[in-house]
Amino acid sequence: MAVGSYAARYLPKLPSGRNTPPKSKRKVVVVTFGGGARDEETFAPGGQENIPELLHTLIPQATFFTRVMNRGILGHYVATASLATGVYERFNNFAAVCPQNPTVFEYFRKDRRRPASDAWVVAPSNGFNRIGESDNSSYGSGFGAGVVLPKLLLAQFLAGKDQSFYQHLLRDNYEAPFYTPALAGNDLDLNELGETLQLSLRDFSQHGVQLTSPDELSVFVALRIMQHYAPSMLWITLHDIDVAHAGAFSLYIDGIRRSDRLCRQIWDEIQSNPEYAGKTTLFIAPDFGRDGDDTVGGNGFQHHRTGDIASRTTWMMVLGLGVRENVVVDRLVQSIDLAPTLGAICGFTAQMSHGAPLPEVT
Repeated sequence: MAVGSYAARYLPKLPSGRNTPPKSKRKVVVVTFGGGARDEETFAPGGQENIPELLHTLIPQATFFTRVMNRGILGHYVATASLATGVYERFNNFAAVCPQNPTVFEYFRKDRRRPASDAWVVAPSNGFNRIGESDNSSYGSGFGAGVVLPKLLLAQFLAGKDQSFYQHLLRDNYEAPFYTPALAGNDLDLNELGETLQLSLRDFSQHGVQLTSPDELSVFVALRIMQHYAPSMLWITLHDIDVAHAGAFSLYIDGIRRSDRLCRQIWDEIQSNPEYAGKTTLFIAPDFGRDGDDTVGGNGFQHHRTGDIASRTTWMMVLGLGVRENVVVDRLVQSIDLAPTLGAICGFTAQMSHGAPLPEVT
């Protein structure tokens, strides 16, 4: 059975109805998973216990795309950059480079003449510090998103201090590349973090020691940004699932369950925050999948290296303002369709994107 068809088969088919969008300004929140979760561990009957919030709370309120194809490079930074530009980017996943094509943040800020405080990215530190702004000459510098890298900030704060209580939060990536470039780009330093989030560095570190994973730290920071800036465009990249590269199935399952819980936490903030409630469309999507168990040369759940159907095909759910509830879309779409879809919702044109807006949610 093809990836995505499990979801189409087992999700409930319930009555649907499109919400009537109010005239207030629209906002979008995008949550991506760095390290896809296969149907076998999620939407198939044997995996549904791992995603109770997605399955029972969020999908009944959502339009759910069961077949989202990524035809690009299956590395997390380059794949996330492709989602943000609407073009399959072709750079080295571990290189310290900007996306080559304009990002949704640049389109949004330039076309809508929005300030820097209205677009933010919260991401792991594996090169994502340059995700907020491209090097495309048509846009140039100054139109990107503010990028916050919580793990990198925590590491800076702990420099020269006892880090023994924080090692579970400081792992930069799970793939162990041959080299890791020095990070430099559009990220906040420690002093800016405190000013931006109205949070002391001591409080930041004390909160960190209470958390069990880097993704929890990222969501903590993202919620502070929502509460203090209420940006119209917020992009959150989760990364815990990619611990699967370590080969421990139990840690992979823990990452899935944590991502499920954090997605519900983000949705609850959207629903309860008056700056977001009734104004926001939420997108949740893995950047790609993982290898199938029967693929020659693959490693099953552990890696995403073969380019087989399981590693390239995943899903996306969309819920909130203007989105029909309890709808399952089983046609094949592309991951690069996300960028022009955000443009159709937020009032900008992703003119260099190679994708197409998804009419089911625009």
